[in-house]
Amino acid sequence: MKIKTILSLISPGTERMLLEFSKGSLLAKAKAQPDKVKQVLDKIKSEGLLPTLEKVFQRLDEPLPLGYCNVGRVLEVGAGVTRFTVGDMVVSNGPHAEIVCVPKNLCAKVPPGVSPEQAAFTVLGSIGLQGIRLAQPTLGEKFVVFGSGLIGLLTIQLLRASGCLVLAVDLDPGKLELAARFGAETCLAGQSSPAAAAEAWTLGAGVDGVIITASAKKDDIVHQAAEMCRRRGRIVLVGVTDLNLRRSDFYEKELSFQVSCSYGPGRYDSDYEVKGRDYPMGLVRWTEQRNFTAVLDMMAQGRLEIAPLICHRISFDQAVQAYDGLSGDAQALGVLLEYTQEPSAARTVPTTHAGAAPSAGECVAALIGAGNFAKMVLAPALAKSGARLQYLCAQSNGAAASHLASKYGFASATTSVDELWEDPQLNTVFIATRHDSHAALVGQALYAGKQVFVEKPLCLSPEELASVLETYGRCDPAPRLMVGFNRRFSPYAVKARELLAGRDEPLAMTCTVNAGIISPDVWVHDPAVGGGRIVGEACHFIDLMVFLSGSLVSSVAAVQMKDGVAVGEDKAAIILAFEDGSLGSINYFANGAADYPKEQLEVFSQGRVLHLDNYRAMTGHGFLGFKKFSTRGMDKGHAAEVAAFVKAVAQGGEPLIRLDETVNVTLASFAAVAAAGEGRAIQLGNFLPTAR
Repeated sequence: MKIKTILSLISPGTERMLLEFSKGSLLAKAKAQPDKVKQVLDKIKSEGLLPTLEKVFQRLDEPLPLGYCNVGRVLEVGAGVTRFTVGDMVVSNGPHAEIVCVPKNLCAKVPPGVSPEQAAFTVLGSIGLQGIRLAQPTLGEKFVVFGSGLIGLLTIQLLRASGCLVLAVDLDPGKLELAARFGAETCLAGQSSPAAAAEAWTLGAGVDGVIITASAKKDDIVHQAAEMCRRRGRIVLVGVTDLNLRRSDFYEKELSFQVSCSYGPGRYDSDYEVKGRDYPMGLVRWTEQRNFTAVLDMMAQGRLEIAPLICHRISFDQAVQAYDGLSGDAQALGVLLEYTQEPSAARTVPTTHAGAAPSAGECVAALIGAGNFAKMVLAPALAKSGARLQYLCAQSNGAAASHLASKYGFASATTSVDELWEDPQLNTVFIATRHDSHAALVGQALYAGKQVFVEKPLCLSPEELASVLETYGRCDPAPRLMVGFNRRFSPYAVKARELLAGRDEPLAMTCTVNAGIISPDVWVHDPAVGGGRIVGEACHFIDLMVFLSGSLVSSVAAVQMKDGVAVGEDKAAIILAFEDGSLGSINYFANGAADYPKEQLEVFSQGRVLHLDNYRAMTGHGFLGFKKFSTRGMDKGHAAEVAAFVKAVAQGGEPLIRLDETVNVTLASFAAVAAAGEGRAIQLGNFLPTAR
């Protein structure tokens, strides 16, 4: 849903932590993320120092939208949205922005009698509520709430409404005054022992449970929480703290400990949040959306007091000053950003790079997509290619589009693809969006008369391929249509093809890919969105073999793991037969070590062998005058590929990749998936259906 913001709430704890992290040194960032440091070290072993550092600095440069407590009115609803209508006032976890786009399960309708100011606290209240649900309090039980920030103060009120007695612990006397106003006993941690206070409060029995809503860099709070609890007490962590748990704390009392995940069930589940598939109420009573609604109902009944939690109201155009103040004010509570100005309806904004009109014969390019590949590979390559960079388009992330456009020299940032099709000066489109959008965007770009470079895969099914080819066939003159099979542009692939030229026999090729694990719930595994990793990535290695052999694939056989693994397709062996008699085998395995090289290629030919080691070095055995070739860093051909395409658009000439090769590789990737699933070899001759 598209929502016009009325108010958004700055969450001082989370957002202050993000601000402090962003201002920290590289060393401080590394200390805060030891797991990321290990990933970097593994990548250095696999890909080398310079390529790894380049990727690290690019990631550190990414903009991060702040905020997740939004109130606004619905401007538009998408297909399948029935519970909301245009004009409804809703809460959502949208960021601080004049207009936000939020999935339907991350919104809730604001009931009558609840003001926008109250509703802005809904998401934070839901975080506290989820912690309470995990603690399972009963009427009359005694709970400690460790931390009296916004979430802590809302948690105190919700516990009191549940019939529990509460002891609030904090270092700030002002926040404890608010806790007392909401009916809690208090303990000023800097002056009193929380454990002693809990013992006195419970007459030595110990508390029934502790909900930790504070943030701390040590594990002292968890230890103190364990000291406070009675036997079989419950501890729930809602905030952030180190978890060097002491076994004796939990063993002797048989305590339970649980970490609460944000707003509740559904969080980080793409099926629930992105695709809108709700959980049945009979099986999951309280989802994150239903937690939103429960908090709003409490507000409507007057059982949550919000006004004392508001410390500042600031116009959205003064947000920078608000954050500057937040950094130096540890006592700040609820800061409301007010959106009083009418937002601009423009979906395209110029950058400082906007210049003169392009000259005739120049490659005038747009990049659609602002994801990892676009920002880490394509945008930097385009910036060095000599193309005139006209648009960077990200349909659902204007902030990312603006950042990348400014960084890499694009004249405009936009969220509208229609603007690209309607611009007569724009002649070239680079597409780097999610895989399920490729076929449609390629079709639209071809129809608009643009030259098209699309990152692999071209499409996700034989039917989509037939449709793309039908659109292409109607174009006059025929435009350039190229898929980003970059490996054939690597200096290693070019050198290998030169060395294999003039051979008298077919090739035998084997490629081993240490693909790396991707969680089963990530979109790339979804056949309808990512197409799976064979279609989405293994197509690269099929194309490389087509390039080296100079021949098309004639048949495909494949097997994959089926038992004992969550995903089988990314652990597969593919056998290719080529029209010239060459053979190829691709071992695509996602279950290897992260520090092992990702790609190894061996080519056997007439008593000779070429061995390519992860695009960092290639050795030859049995070749006259050739032993080894290497480059200063890993080179998979991305920059050369983009530069060659831009040059071809400007100067003309033969296609860089023949269309029949692109079609053949695409069909072979589809056939590999089908062959692995059906356990048979597939001939490609009749694998392409006609367009509907």
